[in-house]
Amino acid sequence: MKKLLTLFALLISIVLVAQQQIKQIDSIVNSKLSDNDPGLFVGVVKDGEIIYENYKGLASLQHNTKIDASSRSNIASTAKQFTALMILNLSLEQKLSLEDDIRKYLPNLYPKIKEKIKIRHLVNHTSGVRDFYDLMSIQQEPWWRREGLDNDNAIELLEKQEDLAFEPGSRYMYSNSGYTLLTKIIEVASGEKFHDYSEKFFNNLGMKNTMFLKNYMAVIPNQALPYSDWGDGVWQQYPMITNLYGDGFLFTSLKDQLIFEQAIQNAKFNNNRLLIESQSPIPNSEIKTYGFGLELGERLNYNSVHHSGGTGSYHSQTIRFPEEKLTVFVMSNNSNLWSGAIADEIAKLLLPKKEAVIAYDKRLKEVSNTIATTKILGQYLSPGNYLIRIERKNNKLTWRNGNNNPIELKKEAQNLYSISYNSKTKIGFYKNELILFYPSGKASVYNKIPKQEVTLADLESYVGQYYSTELDVSFTLTLKNNKLIIALDGWKKKHEVEILNPNELLVFDYILKIERDQFDRVTNILLTTNRVLNNKFIKKTNLKFQPKIKTENGSINVTTIGSRDGQSSQILLTKNYANGNEIWSQQFGGKSYDKASSILATDDGYLIIGSTSSYGKGNYDMFVVKTDKKGNKIWQNSYGDFYNEYGYSAEKTDSGYIVKGTIQKCSSNTDVFNRTCTTNVWYVYIDKNGKELSNEILEEINETYN
Repeated sequence: MKKLLTLFALLISIVLVAQQQIKQIDSIVNSKLSDNDPGLFVGVVKDGEIIYENYKGLASLQHNTKIDASSRSNIASTAKQFTALMILNLSLEQKLSLEDDIRKYLPNLYPKIKEKIKIRHLVNHTSGVRDFYDLMSIQQEPWWRREGLDNDNAIELLEKQEDLAFEPGSRYMYSNSGYTLLTKIIEVASGEKFHDYSEKFFNNLGMKNTMFLKNYMAVIPNQALPYSDWGDGVWQQYPMITNLYGDGFLFTSLKDQLIFEQAIQNAKFNNNRLLIESQSPIPNSEIKTYGFGLELGERLNYNSVHHSGGTGSYHSQTIRFPEEKLTVFVMSNNSNLWSGAIADEIAKLLLPKKEAVIAYDKRLKEVSNTIATTKILGQYLSPGNYLIRIERKNNKLTWRNGNNNPIELKKEAQNLYSISYNSKTKIGFYKNELILFYPSGKASVYNKIPKQEVTLADLESYVGQYYSTELDVSFTLTLKNNKLIIALDGWKKKHEVEILNPNELLVFDYILKIERDQFDRVTNILLTTNRVLNNKFIKKTNLKFQPKIKTENGSINVTTIGSRDGQSSQILLTKNYANGNEIWSQQFGGKSYDKASSILATDDGYLIIGSTSSYGKGNYDMFVVKTDKKGNKIWQNSYGDFYNEYGYSAEKTDSGYIVKGTIQKCSSNTDVFNRTCTTNVWYVYIDKNGKELSNEILEEINETYN
């Protein structure tokens, strides 16, 4: 009898605790909004049972319609788990393999890419396929402005992409494009239209009020409309005018989501292989932190499976704690709220109290105390090749990523700092690197980039028009008062470019990485922003070699001048005042055609690089002239063979110079109509007196040099 009373008391205690927790969750929900605000949906599943379900606020402000169990809201990217689930289902039915190359189903994509782009790469964002939303933003036509934009339009843009952001499987970069492509793969593999297949799929899961968007003008029964107040306190309906789906745009009810969460928690009991495997990392995957449309990792100090979503004014969050058999799901049509924060707050109430295990990487103890603060300032490159800057502002050290606002660092020791908003994240400075330490034991090493001064010649080399064939967008860089100015198609104003170093520029959140050819000319700029990495813009104008050297009171210039009758040309070297007036000039060359490409300053004078048909063995030979500081010739020499060799640029070496140019080889010396010729990059190594030491033929090229 005593045992029964004890058990009865324990049961009463459990019930009272549960009731108290429900009141606390109610209090959290009620604190977030009033009954007359756009809505909030909250549900909790524990041990396979729905223990909490709440609806607060309005689905329609226009008609004062309250949200309820029949209301449908858009869960945005939280929908990715369902697109991935369909892919996994088709895999288990052996209608596709996760190891298949996506071009088996989408043959028009990336014909130049040799590496295999696997379906699983799309599923866990390791494909290198750039995010089409960000591509459209670069075009200055964001997705939300494009009425009727659908998956076919997005894929058409992706088909114009010639390369990937990175080699498939080599890194993680969240990209909505992958899930848009998966919808087409589902169609091909299943033999059905995506919406038909997904409708049957949701019905089989018992989710009869869940559907992907098909037409933004179509009526969605019981739709919760999206609202934002745009910061002025006046609610306005957020315009949604696109027909996208698969990466998000899933309209569903809270009841359907809770039914699905029950199925997930009961999957092992029911031996549901599909749902069991969907909660784990993808087999053979290079990463384990993202699986089938789900993030896998610690949350609130517990192992969890989770995902968030946000589009326009809609947002959602699902958090599963598998070991505790607890799920919290939140969604909303109210942009003033954030589902993720609300879900975390509720989960903390329901989870057993647990202190975070703090175990920093052992290198934290090796932080030096001998490096001066001035020495740790500068630029660092992250493991993912993102540039960050450590700067000092108002005697405070800051961390700046791209063009984002700087984050203040708090000093804990001479070379040890913490993030101002999170004291548990530490930053240790070492010689030529910094390490970001997390309490979980994770550590990320950032390598310091040596300080490099930018010269006027560097600035001039950037000037020109750049064009992306993949986006049909161009931008122009000009120089004004020694400042670099950018004008981009679609921008109303021009903007000054920040020079990070000779190889990286910054404007807003666009990082522009400089690419040079074998002759050190700027030929391309790779644009990186958000989820777009290294989008190539090809230089279309000002593709010139360096014909000018800046001096203290003017410049030294080299150019080609033609004869009056056009039967020859010579090289002209001039020294000019800053206003362009000539101080002196010298001419070089013979009786035929001699051309200048560039000039290099030496300790005792100048090196002129070009080509000659007056001297040498062939039609044109590489031509180098060495002068003193006043332009007087010290020596000249030609390099080459029977065909055409051209000199374009040079650089100093310990023993002399490398002269860079091209060399031509032909299959016949006489049959000019039927012979084939190839042109290769050619490096000639010479000593300080112009004597050839060796030469090297590099790759074949098909470019025209001017």
